[in-house]
Amino acid sequence: MRWLHFILSHSIFSALCAAALCYQTLYLLHIPARGILFLFIFFSTLCSYNFYWLISKYSFGKRPSLYPFVHKNISYTLLFLVAGLGMLYSFYYLSNLYIYVAIAILLTLLYSLPLWPFSFALYLRKAGVLKTFLLAFTWTYVTVIIPAYPVLFTETKAVITLFVARFFFMLMLCAIFDKRDIKVDKLHALQSLATNVSRVTLEAIMIIAFILYIAAGVFLRYQFGDTAQLIAFLITGMAVWRIYRLSLKEQRYLFYYFVVDGLMLFSSGATLIASLF
Repeated sequence: MRWLHFILSHSIFSALCAAALCYQTLYLLHIPARGILFLFIFFSTLCSYNFYWLISKYSFGKRPSLYPFVHKNISYTLLFLVAGLGMLYSFYYLSNLYIYVAIAILLTLLYSLPLWPFSFALYLRKAGVLKTFLLAFTWTYVTVIIPAYPVLFTETKAVITLFVARFFFMLMLCAIFDKRDIKVDKLHALQSLATNVSRVTLEAIMIIAFILYIAAGVFLRYQFGDTAQLIAFLITGMAVWRIYRLSLKEQRYLFYYFVVDGLMLFSSGATLIASLF
């Protein structure tokens, strides 16, 4: 199981899920797929997450000198560097996306700012609700806007509808992780949606998010008159709600990093299967 733990803990699985959501965006908006775009989404997600883990470990650790820290976290460092090179290589063939990519980098840096070892970052740790919404927005931006750039101004309604559905989908996943991390976040003086609202309020937010996710998702499939995709989406919606209900009970590591994150892969897989009919 070591290899599985490595894949999950170093965000390789999350990066694969991001690439899968990119495929889903391309298919639902009827955009021709480009392999280099999948590589870019995969490597950029892998790079940003390993960067986040390194910043987090340094910020909440004893802050040793650079060499001991890198040596102790060599796997994260190597993946960060390799993913960074892969991102730069794939971006070379996507140079027309530089504005969209610059915005994505800015969003990633904003999300990681509360962890930076600077005094001003301590104040940012109190922006709990914004932290959760920002992460959901960043995931949505990267997996919708970047792959959808060829039709942003020609299929605007469809792009917006998919953006709304994807945002509330990601918000639910982020909130599930926030709920799991309540104790750790409080220990490090970090705030999130789950630490800032009551359990009843959080459940109300999840219900509203789920309703909006379903409404936007159904409307998108209705726009294109795709019955098979509509059925696949409704099945995905039932799976999302079931996983959320299971998350209300105490769960282990694999549930969050494989099952909850795996909902992204499940959603994309349902789209792929429905495309065969």
